[in-house]
Amino acid sequence: MTHSTDRADARLAWARSVLAAPDLTLEPASADASFRSYWRTQHNGTSWIVMDSPPALEDPKPWLAIGERLAAAGLHVPAVRAADLAQGFLLIEDLGTRLYLSELHIDNVDVLYGDAMDALLRMQLHMDHSELPPFDRGVLSRGLEVMPEWFLGRHLGHAPDRDEQAVLAAAFELIIQNALEQPRCFVHRDFHSRNLLVVADNNPGVIDFQGALSGPISYDLASLLRDGYIAWPREKVEAWAESYRLRLLDAGLIGANVDRARFLRWFDLTGLHRHTRVLGQFYRLWYRDGKPGYLADVPRIYEYVVSVARSYPELTDFIALLERHARGRDLTRVTAA
Repeated sequence: MTHSTDRADARLAWARSVLAAPDLTLEPASADASFRSYWRTQHNGTSWIVMDSPPALEDPKPWLAIGERLAAAGLHVPAVRAADLAQGFLLIEDLGTRLYLSELHIDNVDVLYGDAMDALLRMQLHMDHSELPPFDRGVLSRGLEVMPEWFLGRHLGHAPDRDEQAVLAAAFELIIQNALEQPRCFVHRDFHSRNLLVVADNNPGVIDFQGALSGPISYDLASLLRDGYIAWPREKVEAWAESYRLRLLDAGLIGANVDRARFLRWFDLTGLHRHTRVLGQFYRLWYRDGKPGYLADVPRIYEYVVSVARSYPELTDFIALLERHARGRDLTRVTAA
């Protein structure tokens, strides 16, 4: 019997025991980019999710601890019915299948993003971040370095020469300094359309928050409005960002010296950090982890990087470097190992 079969048997036995339902079955609900998986079951007219989070690979304790705090702050996160932290099994509320990604359209985006920004403000106002790991220079730098390794190096087959390394270093330093100068707050880290669900009560449902850090105040806003899985016209995005800046100002989370231009720079370059990292990460998920599902989104990520960087003259050489090596290449087609 394989390890995966052992795990499946243990998961099913645990769910049957917790719900006192010997005939219970589990169906795949979703998986993410980690070792965690989710399984749906029906019992007495109620739908439940079993989270399988192998402790040696994905410790479920951070998810549980942060989830409790988010719920106390007024966010709609999955309620927990039962947990076995030693095995890494949790029985949690089923928030449904209506991901923002599949529900968003031009007629409802203002309402749905309005709900998401309400939730984001509650997080930033009421979540204590003082004991969370810091989104510091080391984390910021390691995130950016994924791109030259996996996009330029592994996918495009190009090792940057000394001059190009200097260009990358200068661009990365600009992006890092931008993040470090911002006020700190609770950062979800993946506050986007695949981790937000349309729910009837206290919309949105929020998931995948276990990697939270103490970091830049514009990070989650950039994740939401410059989503790697769906794009909106730049004018709309900047208008939403400005409306949120005014709310941060009213809440006392930023000072009066943070005007529209300064906040937009924070927002742009913080989003650029995220997309530069993801540009490498999506290829790493394929080449290292055998997960091809993210490749179709790479052209959108690449376009975000280039279009945003183009607004900043200091990043002209950075854009030129990327375009020199990516031009004419199919970014969605993987190369042989």
